[in-house]
Amino acid sequence: MTEELTIFDHVSFLLDAPITSGVYIMYDHREVVIYVGKAKNLKARLKQYFAKTPDPRPFVLSLPHILSTIQTISTHNEKEALILERTLILRYSPRYNIAIKFGSGHLYLKLDQQKSWPRFYVTRQRGKDGARYFGPYLSGSDLRAMTQVVERAFQIRTCDDRDFRNRARPCMQFQIKRCSGPCVLPVDRDVYLQEVESACRFLLGRHPELLKELKQKMFEASKRLEFERAARFRDQIQSIERSLQPQEVAGFFGDHDVIGLYRSDDHAQLIVMEVRGGVLLRSRPFLLEDQGADNIQLLVTFLHLYYAEGTPVPKELLIPVEAQGFTSLGERLAELRGGAVYIKYPQRGRLVRLLAMAQQNAEQSFFQAQRATKVREETLVHLKKLLKLTQIPRRIECFDISIFQGEAPMASNVVFENALPRKQKYRVRSIKTVEGTDDFAMMREAITRRFQNIQDADELPHLLVVDGGKGQLGVALAVLADLGLNYIDVVGLAKSRFQGESQDGSMTYSSERIFVPGIKSAIALRPGTGSHRLLTQLRDEAHRVAITAHRKKRSRQRLSSPLDEVAGVGPKRRKALLKSFGSLRGVYKASVEELVLVSGISPTVAQAIYKAFRIESPNDVTL
Repeated sequence: MTEELTIFDHVSFLLDAPITSGVYIMYDHREVVIYVGKAKNLKARLKQYFAKTPDPRPFVLSLPHILSTIQTISTHNEKEALILERTLILRYSPRYNIAIKFGSGHLYLKLDQQKSWPRFYVTRQRGKDGARYFGPYLSGSDLRAMTQVVERAFQIRTCDDRDFRNRARPCMQFQIKRCSGPCVLPVDRDVYLQEVESACRFLLGRHPELLKELKQKMFEASKRLEFERAARFRDQIQSIERSLQPQEVAGFFGDHDVIGLYRSDDHAQLIVMEVRGGVLLRSRPFLLEDQGADNIQLLVTFLHLYYAEGTPVPKELLIPVEAQGFTSLGERLAELRGGAVYIKYPQRGRLVRLLAMAQQNAEQSFFQAQRATKVREETLVHLKKLLKLTQIPRRIECFDISIFQGEAPMASNVVFENALPRKQKYRVRSIKTVEGTDDFAMMREAITRRFQNIQDADELPHLLVVDGGKGQLGVALAVLADLGLNYIDVVGLAKSRFQGESQDGSMTYSSERIFVPGIKSAIALRPGTGSHRLLTQLRDEAHRVAITAHRKKRSRQRLSSPLDEVAGVGPKRRKALLKSFGSLRGVYKASVEELVLVSGISPTVAQAIYKAFRIESPNDVTL
């Protein structure tokens, strides 16, 4: 059942609102979804928004100015509403919902058990392909720490399948005792698979039983006088114990996720502590703003979003509120886990200490985040004063050009909001209209393409930074003037310059310089200040994005072949041709009749290939 309701034209909609469980979707005057919520009783929940004492959330107080319509979707039960709410939040990313996304950017370790000699490798996509996934890992450093222990303790191969098939002698990983060398050495496959399974148990946090089993194997090997094998088990035990030593939560066993919560006004700081087999694997902080909902509603929504995208669900969840109102969430988590999930609010016993630890960490994380926010705010205010800007630069964009000998020019456009990078808003653009190495013309094209079709003022930066000196700054000013956007603040950021040698013979450099319109001399950035760190980070990030895109494009161009230009020849046909004739030179020498014999090559395509290669010189046709 779906109803569209115009709030301020038809106040009586509350009388017609369904009393079933379901989801409500709020739209603004541009028909953009601004909030998605769920309710056990839709009518009662919607009435709360327009009561004499309304919901205290800031966005609720602004509803009379922004709200246009509400759509309600009835469901059979509260659990269905929970699932639908999460789906709609991920689809629309409403501005007033909890801004939390999982899955797309996180790292996993993947194990394809269908391989004869399986290995672990890193992926960002978690699929339903029969493979085993471990994670997600919040950062690359977490993942590297885990893979180093796995390599050191279990000696699982790390090379890809192609290297594994073609290798003639053991690689460096074998030399440093991080791989058993199954590519060329007579390794027992059953023993190798046992090592893989032990590595899986380690990654799943089942450390106590794994250590107990390894110690038993070490003693048995020692009794049989198999001292090399016993030493191997000893090294595994030591590697695992070293990795766990600084993380142990003494006295606790089992698998728990412990949720800490700290509230301050309309801000909520959440901490998820993952304890597996008595070991604290990691602690993940989440700061949620504009959250006036009660603690139960906040936790239900957050936890459902947190686990719905593939984060492993533990057997027990410890939460800092009474475990009433979590029935639907528990049923949903049990479906995701494939077994019972117990949501508990411990009030005595050892688990209270774990919950208290999470609560303390949540409070500390909140104040750390507040201090960091204050420092960033002070940096932006100082930057406005230093550069004499018209407003505080909460959104800053930076442009950079990367080119090498006139080849594959690329422009990067990076975005910082509130002094933090917003990588989902980064853009790279191929330079299409400029020949040669005219850096000014390339900067003109990049800025023009960025701003020429702007329709929403929210998409405009408060400050535009170009990598370069007065020349690049002049180009940016001219482009914005042509587009009627000359009210945007623009500066040029030039790298430090060599100044000479000091008395001790060391080379000295100037600080980074900022060129500001209307000011003759450049402004020197004092190293170590917040403004210096922010602008150099911005410039370095633009340079990194530009040069990465440039290298990728240059590599694609250098790896291209004449077959890429032939209509009707895609990756599969190209692969078939190279496999049949051995090389591009072999394809060049082939007749039309020989080309037709290749699987998938029709007479028309064969003629096109033959004619295309007649244009090329035989000396130019190489792999």
